[in-house]
Formats: sequence, structure tokens, C-alpha cells
Amino acid sequence: MLETVDLEFQGRGGVIAAGLLEGPRGMVVVDPGPASTLEALRSALARRGKSLSDVAAILVTHIHLDHSGGVGVLVRENPAVRVFVHERGAAHILDPSKLLGSAGRLYGDRMQMLWGDILPVPATSVQVLKGGEALDVAGLEVLVAYTPGHASHHVSYFETSSGTAFVGDTGGIRVGAPLLVMPPTPPPDIDVEAWDASLALIRAWKPRRVFITHFGGFDDPEAHLDDLQRRLHETAGFVRVLLGDESLSDEQRLAAFVDRMMGIFRAALPDEAWVQRYQLAVPAEHCWQGLARYWRKRTGPPV
Repeated sequence: MLETVDLEFQGRGGVIAAGLLEGPRGMVVVDPGPASTLEALRSALARRGKSLSDVAAILVTHIHLDHSGGVGVLVRENPAVRVFVHERGAAHILDPSKLLGSAGRLYGDRMQMLWGDILPVPATSVQVLKGGEALDVAGLEVLVAYTPGHASHHVSYFETSSGTAFVGDTGGIRVGAPLLVMPPTPPPDIDVEAWDASLALIRAWKPRRVFITHFGGFDDPEAHLDDLQRRLHETAGFVRVLLGDESLSDEQRLAAFVDRMMGIFRAALPDEAWVQRYQLAVPAEHCWQGLARYWRKRTGPPV
């Protein structure tokens, strides 16, 4: 049985979700979130009569701190847990110093408040993935696909018995039932063509449900992925137009992008609290930066 665990990031519900699965040989956590939200995960396990010692495996979609910043703390408390991560992200799980340095430049003195402790994971606890694997995880069959686009080290997981595809940020951001699936596009790895290919791999699983970290499970996977892909291309196209307008400064381009994003949110969502959930997941300013970088580093004409 799959449970969506609301990690109540910064005291806000509906921003970061962990997936909790119970297999024949233990509990499995998908993207456990940062250490600052660990108590919410403890409480979810306790409601099942379980604890961190019952967690057999952690499936990491990618190593961004809102998804897996707390993995080191979890392994410290339960050294028997197995951590699954893509080979391009494994180095940052083993030694998070570079990750801490880049995140520190972005978040400054808010690092501890936002993410809590970020600890290295022993190599003996890590299983490195390439994509294409069929895993036995705590007695559950889990398929792995390499799904870059949002991050170069992103993988997605398909738990076959429930038909659930755990797609991290490759599956977008969606708050509640409204079909508004926005692409999270922070720097440095955004690649629209790779993202399209990743969505094709996810569709090939024919999932009955998609589970995203921001936020939860949705039982309309085809409509969800279609909406995400459309908005990815529309958003990327808008950034390209802004970059091509030489009458605008970078500050004006950013302001125009943020205004457009806020307009989309406010037209589709019931109130400002819902808008803030999208902004907490990935601020619009960061989305601009990632897509602007994507276009500026291209050497040929966009497809």
C-alpha cells in the first residue's frame, strides 16, 4: 500500500511529499525529503506501528536537498538501510561537500533552517543505478529508468504491483486536483529535449498512477504528463522570446517571466495559499534562471 507522507516543509502542508511503501521485507521510502522534516516521516511510520529501523530501502530520484537532503541522517540512525541513486548523483550522496557549497551560495544562512543536517552516506549503504534495472526492493518489483531533463542524475521508479511511477521532479509540480502541472526548471541541468525523452520512457510503463514530490499521487497519468509536456514547451518558448527581445534588460525579462507565471497560477488555482505552495516547491525566479541558462548554452537553433 502506498502512503503519501506530507512532510510539512517549513510548517506548510502540501509542499513536499515522501512516498511510503510497505513490502514483504520492510518499508521503502521514496525521496524522504530534508532532515528538517524528519519528524513528519517518523510520525507516518509510527502510525503504521513502524519506526526508522523498519525502513529497508530509500529510493532517491535525484539529490536535490528537498528530495534527499535527509538521507545521511536516516542512514546514521539505521545503518542497515539501502540507498538507491543514479551514478551521476552518487558522488554527492557519498560526499555532499560540493552540494553544500552550491546550495550555501543560493540559500545562505537559511541552510540549516530549510534543510537541517546534510551528512555523507557510507559507500557500503549505496546501490548505484544506471537506469534500466529491475530491482527487488524489500520484496517489491521496482523498475528503474534514467529520466534527465530536470536534473542530469534523475531516475524514476515503477513499482509494478501498484502500477505507480515515482517520477520526482521529471513529473512536474501539481497541487491538488486542478490539472496544472508546471515544470520545475531551476539551474543547472535543464534540458528540454532530454525531458521529452524521459516522459516517453515514463509513458511506456503505462502507469496507473504518477507520484510526484510536489505533491503526491495522481490517478490521471496520461492527462498529467500531457499537461506537463505542453507547459514545459510553452514556458521554454516564452523564455526564448524574452531572451530575444533586445529592448529588455535581464531584470525586465525576469519580471515579465514571473508575472506570467503568477498569472497562470492565479487563473487556475482557488486562492493565494495554493499559489504559495507552487512558489515554495520551486520559486518562479529559479525557473527563469534554469531555462535562460538552457537557451544561452545552446550552440545550434532550437528544435
